[in-house]
Amino acid sequence: MEKMNRYDYIIIGGGIVGLSTGHKLLEKNPNLKILIIEKENDVSKHQTGNNSGVIHSGIYYKPGSLKALNCRRGYRYLIEFCDKNNIPYEICGKIIVATEEKELPKLQDIYERGIQNGLTGLKILRSEEIKDYEPYCTGIKAINVPQAGIVDFKLVSDKIAVQIQNKGSYIHFREKVTEIKEKTDYAEVITNKEVYQAKAVISCAGLESDRIAKMTHRNLNIRIVPFRGEYYKIKEERKHLIKNLIYPVPDPQFPFLGVHFTRRIEGIYEAGPNAVFAFAREGYKKSDINIKDLYESMMWTGFFKIAFKYWKIGLGEFYRSYSKSAFVRALQRLVPEIKKDDLEKGGAGVRAQACDNKGNLADDFLIVKGKRVIHICNAPSPAATSSFSIGETIAGEIFNR
Repeated sequence: MEKMNRYDYIIIGGGIVGLSTGHKLLEKNPNLKILIIEKENDVSKHQTGNNSGVIHSGIYYKPGSLKALNCRRGYRYLIEFCDKNNIPYEICGKIIVATEEKELPKLQDIYERGIQNGLTGLKILRSEEIKDYEPYCTGIKAINVPQAGIVDFKLVSDKIAVQIQNKGSYIHFREKVTEIKEKTDYAEVITNKEVYQAKAVISCAGLESDRIAKMTHRNLNIRIVPFRGEYYKIKEERKHLIKNLIYPVPDPQFPFLGVHFTRRIEGIYEAGPNAVFAFAREGYKKSDINIKDLYESMMWTGFFKIAFKYWKIGLGEFYRSYSKSAFVRALQRLVPEIKKDDLEKGGAGVRAQACDNKGNLADDFLIVKGKRVIHICNAPSPAATSSFSIGETIAGEIFNR
């Protein structure tokens, strides 16, 4: 094999987690030769480039979990990186609002999790105090989370990519991995264009993560089930209804945060997203159907267990997807003055959600390790905020080996 096809480490996936992993490896040893393989024509084309742009505080996650630990540490690294590289961001804070009595125990639980996860300055707001933060928001109680912020994660990704290449490492676009072979002394990665060797391979493949993982772990017991999140944009003349970030109390039965209001760093104000089962892993439109993706999802043993467990919630999400009026009613629980005519169609993202064969949706980051391969198999939100910390964790694992 030609020398040019040998690298110290190969990373599969050019989203922010893959890029951050490369960044942290080079931080530990700038002399490394790293190759990032990305099937698209640019970095961060999927989950990273289509998320809400929120810098998450870490308030929601189970203390001690990978999400909690990496979100808090990743938050610090992200802010440091943005400061160092003049990437615009804003720590604007957010409120999590209870609109019904039955939500109050869950709201209290979230507050206590935040304290356990090391957040300071959290404040329980009475109904009348909510107006001090969001004048048009209505609720019976809320939490003010001062650490939450906004940033353009695509800009962050672009800057990391430039730095990786400036340090003598490589990003190959429009190249798709077809096979991985673990040898005694190295790993081999075969793509539609080339064959490469490396000491180790790190897969950060997002929506394709389970397929890549099955190349070395044939009996992998998880499958990626895609969920589309759809947004509406708030029209210019109605932006005054929202100051920063307004979230509902999430439904404890469903591992998503519910439709909310977001101010983006670019000055756009959004409402959403919902969480609709997508008929394609890259199904950003309702009309997008990929037969292979749909077949693999529906034939997975855990899929019907999910459907049985969440059928009522799932039907409500589909209804809101096709009914703007229903979507607006959900938003009006938080901001009663928002009207159907205030919204125009926005974008959408697809969440790569891992599901096991028992029908459990993974609620934490999931890392699967082989002899010379590490697969990140579940890294939805807050992976963007956590990315530098995840990268450092993986880099540490690699060097400890």
